Parts: sequence; structure tokens; C-alpha cells
Amino acid sequence: MIRRSKGTYPPNWKEIAAAVKEAAGWKCARCGHDHDPATGHTLTVHHLDIDPSNCAWWNLAPLCQRCHLQIQAKVVLERQWFLPHSEWFRPYVAGYYAALNGLPDDREYVLAHVDELIAMGQGYLEEL
Repeated sequence: MIRRSKGTYPPNWKEIAAAVKEAAGWKCARCGHDHDPATGHTLTVHHLDIDPSNCAWWNLAPLCQRCHLQIQAKVVLERQWFLPHSEWFRPYVAGYYAALNGLPDDREYVLAHVDELIAMGQGYLEEL
């Protein structure tokens, strides 16, 4: 399945991306590597739902270029998951499930309810 971007970047994308990278301590959320362009670990910001206009925190994963390329075609938020989510991914997918179910999707709420949101999200996707 080929996935294509669904929207456009907001005018302040550079500022948003810089803030995401800064909040991550300039480290990849997946592998933990520091931003290091010389080794292929240039920090990027990946829109997990492939919609550049969706700048919700849970949709913006700070990933090094290596991890970004590895997961870009594999992580599909709207797909039912059969295996447990990776630790780095759990808060992001929980935020997606919160938004999908009309619940608060701010970071504080989501981080306090990760397990129940993931369980709820899986049940929702099974119904589709």
C-alpha cells in the first residue's frame, strides 16, 4: 500500500519542527541517538499519520533519518496492531487513539492513560 501525504505543512513548520527536536533533547525517540548528521542520524520530525497539517504532539515523532526511513512505510496509525507497541511508540499511538475517540489528547492526559487508551484504540479498530 502506497501512502501519500494528505495535507500541507503550516507556514510555521520550521518553528514547530525545531520545538519538537528541542523537546526531545535533539535525540531520536526510537533509537535514542543524538542528532549527528555525519553518521546519518540527522534528526527529523515524522508525521505519523502522514498529514503535514496535523501538528498534534502525538503525530510528530522526532526520529533520526535512519529510523524515519525504517518506519515510514511500516507505521500506519489506522491499522490494527497484533503485536505490542514498541515503548517509544506507545505515547504517540495512545494520543492518536485519544483523538480518535474524542478524549483529551494533550500529553499530560495521554501519558497518564497510555495503557487504557491503547486497549480502547485496539477495540475501536477491531470494529472497523
